Amino acid sequence: MDNSLGKALRMTSFGESHGRCVGVVLDGCPAGLRLDPEEIQGELDRRRPGQSGLTTSRDEADRLEVLSGIHGGRTTGAPICMLVWNRDRDSSGYEERRWTPRPGHADWTAHVRYGGFNDYRGGGRFSGRITAGFVMAGAVAKALLREALGVEVLAHTVEIGGIKVGDTSVDEIKANTEGNPVRCADPEAATRMIEAIQRAAEEGDSLGGTIQCIALNMPPGVGGPVFDTLEGDISKALFAIPAVKAVEFGLGTAYSGAKGSEANDGYAFEEGEITMETNNAGGILGGISNGMPITCRVTVKPTPSIRKPQRTVDLSRMEETELLVEGRHDPCIVPRAVPVVEGMVAFTLADHAIRAGLIPRVSGGDEK
Repeated sequence: MDNSLGKALRMTSFGESHGRCVGVVLDGCPAGLRLDPEEIQGELDRRRPGQSGLTTSRDEADRLEVLSGIHGGRTTGAPICMLVWNRDRDSSGYEERRWTPRPGHADWTAHVRYGGFNDYRGGGRFSGRITAGFVMAGAVAKALLREALGVEVLAHTVEIGGIKVGDTSVDEIKANTEGNPVRCADPEAATRMIEAIQRAAEEGDSLGGTIQCIALNMPPGVGGPVFDTLEGDISKALFAIPAVKAVEFGLGTAYSGAKGSEANDGYAFEEGEITMETNNAGGILGGISNGMPITCRVTVKPTPSIRKPQRTVDLSRMEETELLVEGRHDPCIVPRAVPVVEGMVAFTLADHAIRAGLIPRVSGGDEK
């Protein structure tokens, strides 16, 4: 089980959904970065359960604890260990369903891969609960990118249950995304998304959707060709988020219906700097940032745990059976995944920026 990600900046995730805690160890963060734990807490609050009637009723405060790596409001250069405790655990339903894998979940594949010794309560290591650690690491990466390079990472919901938003500006994303429980920059579409999620929940069903992420002010020249491409590493980080099933950059799948004359981004000069007339490539060419905003879209599948009968098997009796999943589950996990997507994109960009020499090993060296 590989629980670490990154090269110059390294994230190691730990904990299980119904274990004592979940968290992350972040190694390789430059010393001297001004870092307020409340900023990290703010990101955790965006992800935590119980934010609205659209989320799971599991009541976790998710109060951050920093065990090492930060002193006097600055990073020390040592590994940063952060965690939140699992307080509201109810494993009874999972004990009852121990031998009946839930369709759409990793119950069966985890059972095969680890010989049945994996922690199955709440999905264990395969639960969305572990993304709390991703958000913690991402919050540090956001602060690092902002201080060193002026880079800003934003994400917002662009589709839920087939309800899509139109074109939205960066200003609209900044102004509107946190103003509704689905984190959609289009208030009218947000209302329809909320209604769709409520209907699905009433029916015992769930919905999936798509999140767009944008990284602003990323300088050109970050990344590399072949096996360490910037979009490849971003994709790997995003696919670590449970329920993510597709990632695309720029035009993405729309490239298949375009001509080269339509898809190519023409070059131009703007205030003496090279820029591009369009951004169909999503800010990355040849695996390397080109100076345009990095844009990607992340598709999240519907929550598999639903209150509808589903076909499964009983592993203890080796016979087919029917399963009805009760418990506390999000009818749509897209809104809570928005800060997770931001965090994973920010982490990957910070890792690559350190590799490229754009972020020094000591931050804020003149402000001791």
